[in-house]
Amino acid sequence: MTTFDFGNGPVPAHQHPNGGGWVADTATVADRAYVGPDARVYGNTRVYGKAKVSGKAKVYDNAWVLANAEVFGNAWVSGNARVFDNAQVSGDAWVFDDARVYGNAQVYGDAQVYGDAWVFDDARVYRNARVYRNAQVCSDARVCRDARVYGDARASNDAKEDMFIEMNGKRYKLVEIE
Repeated sequence: MTTFDFGNGPVPAHQHPNGGGWVADTATVADRAYVGPDARVYGNTRVYGKAKVSGKAKVYDNAWVLANAEVFGNAWVSGNARVFDNAQVSGDAWVFDDARVYGNAQVYGDAQVYGDAWVFDDARVYRNARVYRNAQVCSDARVCRDARVYGDARASNDAKEDMFIEMNGKRYKLVEIE
């Protein structure tokens, strides 16, 4: 039996035939999926479709990466998080708890998405931004730097020009002040 230490002691594992990355025997990774040589997939994780986990990325716990989604760089996806469609999580980003990242969304830099938060459509969350609790970031919205979107807030950019945040049933237009 082959074992690998993912950080909590050696567990039964194997190298994925498409990429050579280490996969715990408790995880399920499709043959078409890619797990790069320095990437790690463990716990009860599922990686399906043509999903890619590469660089030094880690996908663990009960997380799922599906379809054409990509997790790369030093990114982590954990808990019951789901990353799917054409979404990307990269850099030092972390998606965890019950968070969802999907569509063509991107989470990167040192950003974190967690709780029951959703990032979807063509949204971007990056740098040191945080999206958490039940918050949603969608359309072409950008959340960056040290911004926080949380609670039941919804950040969207439906008009392709204006940015809105919805909180407590009210919609607020954001205006940039220089």
